[in-house]
Amino acid sequence: MTHGHDAGAGATRVPPVPPVPPIPPTQRSEPRPGRQRALLAAVLAAVVALSVAIYVGVAADDGTRGRASGPAGQAPPGAAAPASTGAWVGAWSASPAAAEPGTAAKGLAGRSVRNVVRAGVGGTSARVTLSNLYGTTPLTLTHATLALAGPGGGAAVADGTLRRLTFSGEARVVVPAGGQVMSDAVRLRVPYGSDVLVTTYSPSPSGPVTYHPHARQTSYLATGDRTEDTTGTGYTPTPYWRYLSALDLFSNEAEGTVVVLGDSITDGATSTPDTNRRWTDVLAARLRTAVEQGRDVPRYSVVNQGISGNRVLTGGQAGGRGGPADNPSGLDRFDRDVLGRTNVRAVVIDLGVNDILRNPALADPDAILDGLRALVARAHARGLKVTGATLMPFGGHRGYSDAREAVRQRINAEIRAGQVFDAVADFDKALRDPYDPRRLRADYDCGDHLHPSDQGYARMAKAVDLDDLKGAAPAQL
Repeated sequence: MTHGHDAGAGATRVPPVPPVPPIPPTQRSEPRPGRQRALLAAVLAAVVALSVAIYVGVAADDGTRGRASGPAGQAPPGAAAPASTGAWVGAWSASPAAAEPGTAAKGLAGRSVRNVVRAGVGGTSARVTLSNLYGTTPLTLTHATLALAGPGGGAAVADGTLRRLTFSGEARVVVPAGGQVMSDAVRLRVPYGSDVLVTTYSPSPSGPVTYHPHARQTSYLATGDRTEDTTGTGYTPTPYWRYLSALDLFSNEAEGTVVVLGDSITDGATSTPDTNRRWTDVLAARLRTAVEQGRDVPRYSVVNQGISGNRVLTGGQAGGRGGPADNPSGLDRFDRDVLGRTNVRAVVIDLGVNDILRNPALADPDAILDGLRALVARAHARGLKVTGATLMPFGGHRGYSDAREAVRQRINAEIRAGQVFDAVADFDKALRDPYDPRRLRADYDCGDHLHPSDQGYARMAKAVDLDDLKGAAPAQL
């Protein structure tokens, strides 16, 4: 995958272009030598300032370029960054997880898909990434729009916020099989915490549909091209995110992005739908509040790259007709889902419990630890610091055994000893039952003895030391 360039400190200011002074009509035919020199100097100054503006605008854009791309590339940001202080950061993201069942033949031909996502940071311009990773044929989109949700929520659009999306200036775009595209930027003030509607329409068969099944967020589908429908009356609810894999904002509220790589616990699998109570949502709110209080913490947004059932070492089954494997392992998707995100500055990893529970044999703790260390090494190669989480208890879950508990304890001991990550978020200590450390505390347990309740997710976010997100990877000796 092609990655965006680091935007340095992330904050740039595009200087205004000085106007060329007007020439009085009586002097246009026979200008005096002094006035000629003054005019020439003004023109040269304008050209230099414009060149600087273009250069700085490009440098501030932390996305990659090119109209459309295959599996190893990414498409363009399009329009230059707004002429104000800020940086492109990730406001929301979700990993392409699988091919949607039942969509192999026709995809969603003749349907409008209206995804609803929450902006984890505010900004003044927006762009989106659309994925056809699991498609085996090109995906043709003839219209796409972006808007803020209306005050009543749902599929309705807030007045005056609908924007048409383009791709290298064109409304129509073809996303290659296995590839993705990034839209041009559109000017729209997106407040922190607002629901953003991203709507696409495909007129022709293309499948399978690339989707994220455990969204915990209601989105919408409609028959026909309703991309510019502001009422939302033609839409019906759906529990999935389709095609959309990222929303970036040009923001003066953040200077970089924290990427969280995880499984169903990071995905928020048991959190209350439509309430944004995943632990990553709470972490983003903590960072924002700390900045507002004047604390010396990083001004970062947070994006969630959790996939339910995800493992460090092993991916899902390969898709039909030569498609990629569903639910790729952490090792397989790290470049795409972590290093490929916009303006990434820090990484948090919470993976490993499914390697223990989903292995029909007893999992090898050394293999899991080696896999985690390999992820850290790849982050370090990009200069990124990594915070890692201890694995939370699962006593009482149907997959529990004393032998599996011993594997979990061995992995956690290595993590706590500083042998894996640069910093540690001790989720195990924060959520375990003090009277039975093999289990989650009752009020932190959703009831399945594996996934947290909303209260448990909030406790996880509080277990992350915000100061640990500062800085870069340690120097290699």
